[in-house]
Amino acid sequence: MERLRVIGGHRLTGQIRISGAKNAVLKLMAASLLASDVTIIQNVPRIRDVEIMVKVLQSLGVEVTWDDRSTLRLDPRQGIHYSAPDELVREMRASVQVMGPLLTRLGRVKLFQPGGCVIGQRPIDLHLKGFQALGAEVVEEHGYVYVQAPKLRGAEIHLDFPSVGATENIMAAAILAEGTTVIRNAAKEPEIIEEQNFYNRLGARIRGAGTDMIRIEGVSRLQPKPIEYTVIPDRIEAGTYMLAAAITGGDLELEEVIPEHLESLTAKLREAGAEIVTAEERLRIRVGRRLSAVDVTVLPYPGFPTDLQPQIAAVLSLADGTSVLTENVFGSRFRYVDELIRMGANIRVEGRSAIVKGVPRLTGASVIAPDLRAGASLVVAGLAAEGETILEGVAYLDRGYEAMEQKLQAVGADIRRESDAPVETEMVV
Repeated sequence: MERLRVIGGHRLTGQIRISGAKNAVLKLMAASLLASDVTIIQNVPRIRDVEIMVKVLQSLGVEVTWDDRSTLRLDPRQGIHYSAPDELVREMRASVQVMGPLLTRLGRVKLFQPGGCVIGQRPIDLHLKGFQALGAEVVEEHGYVYVQAPKLRGAEIHLDFPSVGATENIMAAAILAEGTTVIRNAAKEPEIIEEQNFYNRLGARIRGAGTDMIRIEGVSRLQPKPIEYTVIPDRIEAGTYMLAAAITGGDLELEEVIPEHLESLTAKLREAGAEIVTAEERLRIRVGRRLSAVDVTVLPYPGFPTDLQPQIAAVLSLADGTSVLTENVFGSRFRYVDELIRMGANIRVEGRSAIVKGVPRLTGASVIAPDLRAGASLVVAGLAAEGETILEGVAYLDRGYEAMEQKLQAVGADIRRESDAPVETEMVV
C-alpha cells in the first residue's frame, strides 16, 4: 500500500516538461497490431496503463521491447492471436481498442468486457454497432464479446454520441473494408488525428480526423515497412499542472506542450484571473491574486475536457464567489466531491452539476482517490491546503501521470511517496 504525503502552502515556480499523451499512446500501441513490420513509438510515458497495454500486446503475440526509457519497439511478425487474457482486459478499459485492429487483421476478436476507472456508464455499444454496420456478427454472452467478419464492407455510420473509443475502433475496422466508410458525428479529439496520421503512415487512406466526419477509403493491403512515430504531449497532464500552479498562486512554465490543445482550459483560467502566455511548444501561467469564480460546462473536444473537471473543481473551491460545474460526458464524475469536502470545500452536487462556493481556505486531511483524475484533484487541493494531506489510492495516479511527485518536487511542492512495504533488515546473530 502506497500513499502520497503533501504539505500545502508552497508556491509552484519553475519548469515542468510534459510527457507523451496517455490517451494517444495506448491507442497507437493497439493500432500497431495492423502493422506487418516493426513499429517504433517515441515519447512514451512510463505509466501503469502503458505497462498493462504492453502485457495485452504480448499476450496477443507482439514482441515488445524498450529501446530506451521512452521508446517502444513493437514487432507483430511472429503472428497475432485473436483474444487477450481476461485479467488484463478487466484492469484497463483502453484494452477495448485492440478490437478494431484484430477484427481487421484476423476477421475475428474475442474480449472480456473491459474494466478501468469507475466514472459512470461507458458501454461499448457504439463500437459494436459500428462493427455490425460494417458487416460483422456480434455475440455477447457470459461477460465476453465475440465479433467476427470474414469480409467487412464500407458503410455510412452515424454515432449517437461522439465517442472517442468508438470512432477509433470503427476507423481501424474500416481500413481494409471493401469500399468507403463515413463516420458522422465522429469525435474530434487530437488523439483521433494521431491515429489517422499513424494509420496513413501504414498505407491507409483516411481523412477528416479532427472534424465531425471521417472518411475511410478501404485499401486491399497495408504497406509492409517499419515506421517510427512520436506521440503528442499529454494535454491532460499539462492541464493538471496548470491548475496546480493556479491554486498555489504560482509561476510555472510548461515545456513540450501544444497550446492549441489547451484552449478551453486556458480561456477559463484567464476568465478567473490567471495570466497565461503561450508560445510554440511552451506555456507560462502566473497567478498573483485570488481567482474569481467561473462556470464550466464539460463537453466533448474542443469543449472543456471531462478529465480536467475534478482538478478545476479543487481550484474553484478557493475562488471568490460561486461556480457551477456541469458534466455532460460521464455521469459519475463527482465521486471525488466528498473527499474535497473533507478538506473544507463547499460543494453541492445536483444531478449533473456541482455548485462550488469558494471558501477562505482548505485544510489537510486523509483522503482516498476513487479514480485517476479524482486523485489528481486531491493532489491539487493538497498543494494549497493548510497542513498535511495524506492521499491513499496512489495506484490510480500511476495509471496516468509519469513521475508526478518528482515533477512537483522540482517546482517547489512538498510531496513525497510512502509505502507500507516492510523494510528488509539483516539479522544480527
